[in-house]
Amino acid sequence: MAAARLPYRALEALFSFLDTSDLRSCSLVCKNWYRFLNDENNDVWRLHCVRKLAEEALKSDILSNVPTYKAKLRAFYHAWNPNDCSRNVYIKTNGFTLHRNPVAQTTDGARGKIGFKTGRHCWEVWWEGPLGTVAMIGLMTKDSPVQCQGYSPLVGADSNSWGWNLVDNHLIHNGDSQGNYPPLNNAPKYQVGERIRVILDCEDNTLAFEKNYEFLGVAFRGLPNTQLYPAVSAVYGNTEVSMVYLGPPLDG
Repeated sequence: MAAARLPYRALEALFSFLDTSDLRSCSLVCKNWYRFLNDENNDVWRLHCVRKLAEEALKSDILSNVPTYKAKLRAFYHAWNPNDCSRNVYIKTNGFTLHRNPVAQTTDGARGKIGFKTGRHCWEVWWEGPLGTVAMIGLMTKDSPVQCQGYSPLVGADSNSWGWNLVDNHLIHNGDSQGNYPPLNNAPKYQVGERIRVILDCEDNTLAFEKNYEFLGVAFRGLPNTQLYPAVSAVYGNTEVSMVYLGPPLDG
């Protein structure tokens, strides 16, 4: 097969020219192409990364837990969706951080670009400003609103969202408290800048969280078999929230 005998430089030029959506098909052509594209840190992935991602994101520590160029690209494709957020929110030029404008008496949220219905997925979320009275992280379907009047736990406000309020450590679903989380007496409160890992298992239909590399336990069980999106909601003016998709959890 002639394709399998193409030299490294030719493959590099070919794959750098193609769109990233075509590269998965290319990896199925032959073993040689698969091996080439399976190197997540080669020059092809580096070039695609430089084209797609803002220089600010590549040079800052926002992607510090995403080790390869291909993984950084994947994180970008899973980042906050600028077309699926409150009108009082915008996504900063780094592509991974949302900024909530200082608008009174409103709660404002955002969803990730890609939802999940199968597999196991992990992403990091962290606040880079004050929490205010309500700061929710969790999941939404496409049916949940991303903006509401007043200050409320928007992620968790209806039957299509599940949230953890970092201010008072309460779990919220369908507008009701589901108890304290983590289930400890006097559990430590969230500190601005701490990265929380959100772990969605679509096979077991569970949502869990991890903080400071400590697994906090399952927060929600019995999630529906529908597309579920990373989500946050915030109430404090000029606060910022970043999200970076990591891929499958390290334990499998």
